Amino acid sequence: MRHVHVIGIGAGDPAQLTLQAVDAIGRTDVFFLLDKGDAKADLTALRELILRRHATRPHRVVTARDPERDRTAPTPGYAPAVDDWRARRAALYRRMIADELPDGGTGAFLVWGDPALYDSTLAILDEIRAENGPAFEWTVVPGVSSVAALTARHRVTLNQVGGPVHITTGRRLADHGLPPGADDVVVMLDARHAFTALTEEGLHIYWGAYLGTPDEILLSGPLDTALAARITATRAEARARKGWIMDTYLLRRPRGTTPEPAAPPAAGTAGPAPDRGPR
Repeated sequence: MRHVHVIGIGAGDPAQLTLQAVDAIGRTDVFFLLDKGDAKADLTALRELILRRHATRPHRVVTARDPERDRTAPTPGYAPAVDDWRARRAALYRRMIADELPDGGTGAFLVWGDPALYDSTLAILDEIRAENGPAFEWTVVPGVSSVAALTARHRVTLNQVGGPVHITTGRRLADHGLPPGADDVVVMLDARHAFTALTEEGLHIYWGAYLGTPDEILLSGPLDTALAARITATRAEARARKGWIMDTYLLRRPRGTTPEPAAPPAAGTAGPAPDRGPR
């Protein structure tokens, strides 16, 4: 029986690798890497550095070109575009496991951040198993997520005392606004700069890009028009210089300032009279 490790490798700092991840890497025969092109060579270079340090047994590295995804699709076409990309990636993973991992061997995917947070690897492998693809057992090794790295670098907690945390995408924030009643909202994958529409909400923002890498950028403060413009300009300059960007941010509303939703009428009392217009 084949075995596959899905190993979280942290948000960008090789020192974020856990001892469990180091152990799994040391027991792997075949590593599956996706080539994302020259613009994202840094992502491949970090994985290669990790293997040089921690792959202690003879092993092979199998590299394939990652399928391109349509990132310009408007909201109605976003889900079909992602489904198409995931189907092509699933076909690629199926071939790699079937052709490159012998029976009894151990393979591994090195996943940026944590495999459970906005990454497709787990769902794709589950789909391969459900469709009677090559038989394998699998193990998931958690990693340091960009969310954990962000709050650590800004020296803040993820939640306020006794409060919940909402994690969403920039696309959803732009389309639907802040979740009702949310004091702490983590936003990922925000190419649309959704935070620029929230400068009148009394929020504080903790923003970070390339977390854990030598190119790390951190900005924070009350989310006003000036800071929103600074983050937007910084993000655009960094993306143009490197050819890619990974960033995330935490929006925080100070405790006690969340607008309270209107309370329903108490039992046995009448609510406001309906407006029936002039009589």
